[in-house]
Amino acid sequence: MFLGENLLSWLLLALGAAMAVGNAMALIRPPVGREEGDLERAPLWRSLLYIVLGTAAALWAVATLAG
Repeated sequence: MFLGENLLSWLLLALGAAMAVGNAMALIRPPVGREEGDLERAPLWRSLLYIVLGTAAALWAVATLAG
């Protein structure tokens, strides 16, 4: 198979981890150079939801790859 048999699991791991880490970093350290119309900081509840969903997806992918 193209790029291995576990391609979807690896992609899910990458997407979930990026979603969790990116939103966590947006909460911890918001961007310094803002443009007009940008928010001062990321919305808290939406970011927390994305962190939880990203972590769940990454853990699911790790479980799939381990099994």
